[in-house]
Amino acid sequence: MDRTEPDGAGEDQLYVLTAALLTPAAFPAVLGDDFPDACEALGLEPFEDGYGLLFGQDGHGARWTVATEDVALTACAIAAWDCGMPYDLSPHERTIAAVLPGWPVPVGVAVRGLPAPHDPEPLPDEEPFAPLAPPDAEAWGPAQRRMGADEIALHWSQWRGQVDQEDFAQPGAPAHEGVREVLRQLHGYLDDPPPAGRVRSAFAGRDVRTLRVDGPGWSVVAHTDDIAFVLLDDEPGEVFPVGRGPELPGLLKRLDALAVRPEPPS
Repeated sequence: MDRTEPDGAGEDQLYVLTAALLTPAAFPAVLGDDFPDACEALGLEPFEDGYGLLFGQDGHGARWTVATEDVALTACAIAAWDCGMPYDLSPHERTIAAVLPGWPVPVGVAVRGLPAPHDPEPLPDEEPFAPLAPPDAEAWGPAQRRMGADEIALHWSQWRGQVDQEDFAQPGAPAHEGVREVLRQLHGYLDDPPPAGRVRSAFAGRDVRTLRVDGPGWSVVAHTDDIAFVLLDDEPGEVFPVGRGPELPGLLKRLDALAVRPEPPS
């Protein structure tokens, strides 16, 4: 098992179960609509290079989240794990930016021989703290809306296959006022670029990009050669498709031009 030893976990090592990037181009959706918001949720400075996030347990089974400034090491580990290869994710202690109790995301991996995952208790001389925890899966709010958009991006073909032309009441001119307002705000991003991470672009095939765009109360996921889906805080669990029409192709192209893109691990 890959390990690192965070400050604050006593003499026990941290058994790293999984990891994620916290950069302008990629960050856990539960943390915020953009990179500065996501950093603020963890009490971190929004440095341009970002962080790697390590989610693990100490020898007593307590949950910990470790933020490291060694983004390249974290990215290499994630890439190796995605290919089914082992990788020792052990950042140097001088790169550790924060050690936080709990996990902000669901973690389904377990370590054999450790107690069941649980939140750590404050030491006698420590102030009480609220451990990080994933959002309530039964509720609906900004975090669930963003996670829903991520699911659509991840399973695009499945969601796209459920959409017929009949689903577009007015191709290119949605009837829902909330969706029309989202499109207006997307156009506003072109004139007044939003904070880093509000518009992200990822490879989706030859000459095709997946766009993930967020704003106050809404999320958008789109393929640059296809349609878009909109999710709204005010419409729990609903997904609104937006047809190509005359407007969407140019809008997506311009948004992609200002989007941040993930860099390959070095």
